Amino acid sequence: MLGLAGLGAVGLTPVAVAQATNEIAPQTQTFTVAKMTCAACPITVRTAMQRVDGVRSVKIDFEAKTAIVTFDPAVTTAGEIAQASADAGYPAQAAGS
Repeated sequence: MLGLAGLGAVGLTPVAVAQATNEIAPQTQTFTVAKMTCAACPITVRTAMQRVDGVRSVKIDFEAKTAIVTFDPAVTTAGEIAQASADAGYPAQAAGS
């Protein structure tokens, strides 16, 4: 019969789990965003992108038609963020892709 005394040595404590999850640095991606033509458009794009789990911040530049998004790559991807914008009616593409 296996005793339970040795399991504490192989288990992760809450502190160890927190440290392990903090090792993945947030990622920042610039997106080009099409169809932003009025003052309300950036609000819609920002709201759509912020609703994606893992997104930490969204900064819209209406003049440049871009969005700068900081997100947790362990939770979401640039593709999912771009899709959220497209689903709101504003096709987005990661800059450089």
